[in-house]
Amino acid sequence: MGDARQLSFSDDSFDVVLVLGPLYHLHEQADRIRVLEEARRVARPHGLVAAAAIGRFASLFDGLVREFLFDPEFRDIVQRDFIDGRHANPERRPHWFTTAYFHHPDELVDEIGSARLSLVEVVGVEGLAGWLPHLERRWADNADRDVILSATRLIEAEPALLGLSAHLLAIARHSND
Repeated sequence: MGDARQLSFSDDSFDVVLVLGPLYHLHEQADRIRVLEEARRVARPHGLVAAAAIGRFASLFDGLVREFLFDPEFRDIVQRDFIDGRHANPERRPHWFTTAYFHHPDELVDEIGSARLSLVEVVGVEGLAGWLPHLERRWADNADRDVILSATRLIEAEPALLGLSAHLLAIARHSND
């Protein structure tokens, strides 16, 4: 167990650094940038840093799919998400996501740059298909799964559609500047 803002590893220790969680558990931008700076520090020159984030619109889409959006309290939470990305579940309602930070895709790009990482790409992990529950039954069939994955690949890096995905993955390199 540790703190991603202060890693116990030496500089230039790893070829690849995975940041899978810290960015959505820290509300303050300075903390998120510190996590990315630490990832850069422990990555070898030209090493990869892969950072996951929850998309800003995840609670809206999840609320539509699971019908939470018809609850006025949930709608208030979604409105707050849109304002500043600070998602909260103050009543700790079961099945509603916990307190977290939800990134706008452009904001994730900015934070990567602020940490002096060189962005390779940002992709939407699930894309639109992740919100379509009827596709679950098709996932078991190999041919249907290939169709779903092909459709997802067509739009996974399309900037105009990144916000459709519940999760974003930024791939960056440790730059030498």
